Amino acid sequence: MLILVTGATGKVGRRFIAGLLDDPRFSKARIRALCHNRLYEATDRVDVFQGSIADRDVVAAALDDVTHVVHLATCKETPEDVMDVTVKGLFWLLEEFRTSVTARQFILIGGDAGVGHFHYRHDGPITENARHCAYPGSYALSKVLEEVMLEQFGIQYGLNGCCLRAPWIMEKDDFKYSLSFGDDIFGGPDWKTLVPEDAARRYAAMGTVPLLLDADGRPLKRNFVHVDDLVSAILAAIDNPRSERQLFNICMDRPVDYAEVAAYLLRTRNLGSIDIPSRFHSNWMDNSKAKYLLDWRPNYDLEMLIDSAWQYERSKEEPRIVWYPG
Repeated sequence: MLILVTGATGKVGRRFIAGLLDDPRFSKARIRALCHNRLYEATDRVDVFQGSIADRDVVAAALDDVTHVVHLATCKETPEDVMDVTVKGLFWLLEEFRTSVTARQFILIGGDAGVGHFHYRHDGPITENARHCAYPGSYALSKVLEEVMLEQFGIQYGLNGCCLRAPWIMEKDDFKYSLSFGDDIFGGPDWKTLVPEDAARRYAAMGTVPLLLDADGRPLKRNFVHVDDLVSAILAAIDNPRSERQLFNICMDRPVDYAEVAAYLLRTRNLGSIDIPSRFHSNWMDNSKAKYLLDWRPNYDLEMLIDSAWQYERSKEEPRIVWYPG
């Protein structure tokens, strides 16, 4: 087993490689880390290949002797790069993979941006049968195109592909900083822009968290997944006959309810909250299919997600760096 991992130096890539190398089920597997800007550390079981997936020659060379692909490389809101990476790059990967004599399985990590995230109202739980509906911007469009392309290669050529659709992926102290009113905000919304400037400074100093309300004025429910749970789902899908040409929602059992977050942080850490109205819509991704077919279960619930983020201590050698815009 030789697994090509694109986006190998990202939060999912690093954790997946470490998880696979430690898993006795994959003791003979090797990794080929395809890197663009940042490089992975080569070892006796990991070789490193540098280049862009937008270059067909790079892709062809990287896929030599590869049995599996775990495709993680993506762009956020970078219109100048997004089509080259997420459309042309994926196309070259699939084209070379479908003609390879060693190819066995292609795993794509998709995103809930492809079904609109919290931008659109859904009448019920979001299952894998929900229609694609990208919200404005280049990133969501790219996630739709990725899923459709993989699906069509399965129809056209019988390619053994599997898509694991994940919502916002958390690790370390990400969740804590996703609720910050300061300049250290991770992701969005950018809370400090939604309140007066002096209030934002006060909230940041006090550790106050936003209690996001949906378009109906109720506490918003939003989907998350911890990187460890996503990695366990990838490992469960590898060479699993029940994953062939399937799409799976990979997320927490229940969406994060901002009112529950506020109540838990008040009770456990004496942190206050402030209501933030929005035009967004609550939604609930249904992970039943992954549980049934992959025999997978997420480990993280709301309390574990919060506690792990607030308890995480960064060393000076591990500064918070956001590698992408949006």
